[in-house]
Amino acid sequence: MPVINRIAGFAEEMTAWRRHIHMHPELGRDCHETAAFVVERLTEFGITEITTGWAESGVVAVIEGQGEGPVIGLRADMDALPMEEITGLDYASKTPGKMHACGHDGHTAMLLGAAKYLAETRNFTGKAVLIFQPDEEGGGGGEAMVQEGMMERFGIDEVYAIHNGPGLEAGQVAMVAGPIMAAVDSFYIDIQGKGGHGAMPHESVDPVVAAVGMVQAIQTIVSRNNDAQERLVVSVTQINTGTATNIIPDTARICGTVRSFDAHVRDMVEQRMGEIVAGQAASYGVSATLTYDRGYPATVNDAGRTAFAAEVAREIVGAALVDEEAKPMMAAEDFSYMLEQRPGTYAFVGNGAGAMVHHPAYDFNDAIAPVGASFLARLVEKAAPLG
Repeated sequence: MPVINRIAGFAEEMTAWRRHIHMHPELGRDCHETAAFVVERLTEFGITEITTGWAESGVVAVIEGQGEGPVIGLRADMDALPMEEITGLDYASKTPGKMHACGHDGHTAMLLGAAKYLAETRNFTGKAVLIFQPDEEGGGGGEAMVQEGMMERFGIDEVYAIHNGPGLEAGQVAMVAGPIMAAVDSFYIDIQGKGGHGAMPHESVDPVVAAVGMVQAIQTIVSRNNDAQERLVVSVTQINTGTATNIIPDTARICGTVRSFDAHVRDMVEQRMGEIVAGQAASYGVSATLTYDRGYPATVNDAGRTAFAAEVAREIVGAALVDEEAKPMMAAEDFSYMLEQRPGTYAFVGNGAGAMVHHPAYDFNDAIAPVGASFLARLVEKAAPLG
C-alpha cells in the first residue's frame, strides 16, 4: 500500500498548516498560539476529546476507533529554536530571533494530517491518542507530560514519533531497534585561584593553567576509561576566564557536553570527571567544583515495535526506502521519556538534500508530509485492525 490516497488528497492543506506554523514560531513551553491552531484544526476534524495545558501548552486529543482495542499514542513536537532565519522564503519566520529550524512545524502538520484521516475513517479499534508536545529543544516537555500522568490518564499502550531527516532521501524511513538517540549530560567546572599581575605569576595561583590541565585530562575519559566498543562523546565547548593580557584572573570556568547510550557509561563519566577535577585542582593548588547535570536519557526503541513499524513503512514507501538498521545518532531527544514508560519506536523520514536541522537556512520539505502522515495513520490501523 503506497501513501494513503485520502492523505495525499489534502497535501496542500498540510503544506498550508505547516507554513502557518513556520511563520509563527514559539519557544519552549510557550507554544500557546501553536496549540490554539492545533486545537482549531482538531475541532474542525470532529474530534471532541481534546485536553490542553500539558507541560503548560501541550495538547492531547483522542480519536475513538470502532470497539475495544489497544491505545496507540502518536507524538509530534511543536517548539522552535532561538535563532534568526536566513531562508528568505515567503513564509519565513515573522518573529525575529525565533525559527522553526528543526522541522517541528512539519512534524505537527504530519500528525494533523494523520488525525484528519483517522477521524474521518476510524478504520481501527481502540483509540488513537494524539500528543502535541511543547519544549522538546532542551526543556524536557516530554518528561513533564509523562510526569503529569499522560500515559496513565489515556491508557496509552504503545507510542510512536517521527522526525525529519535532512540528508536522507526524501521519503526514506529509517529506524533501528535499541538506542537510536543518545543520552545528553552537561558539565560545568568552576575553578577558584588567586589572581595577580601577569609578570609575577609566582605570587598568584593560576586558574588558567589548571583549566588547561583539566581539559586535557578530561579527554582521556574517552580514550583510556571507556571501552572502545561503547559509544561515547565528551566535548569541552567553553573555557571562560580572564579580562586582559597582563592579568592572571581569579577564576576560570569550563563547560561541555557528554553523549552516551548506556547507563553504566554515563555513571563512569560522571565519576571519572569528579576524580579528575579533584585531582587536577589539588595538583595546581586551586579549588574546583564540578556540576554534572543529567539531561535526556537515551532514546531506546522497542525491538518488537520497531520491526512492526518497519513493516508498516515498507507498505507505505516500499522496501528499498526503508532502513531498519539506521546508525544511531549522538544527538538527544526527549521522546526518550515516553519510551521509558511504554514500548514504541522513534523513526526518521528523509527530508532530502538541503541544510541540516538547527541551521538558519533549514526548511522542512513539504513533499514528505503525506509520507509521514500515512505512516502515522497506518501504525494505528495496523496495530489495532478491525475484524
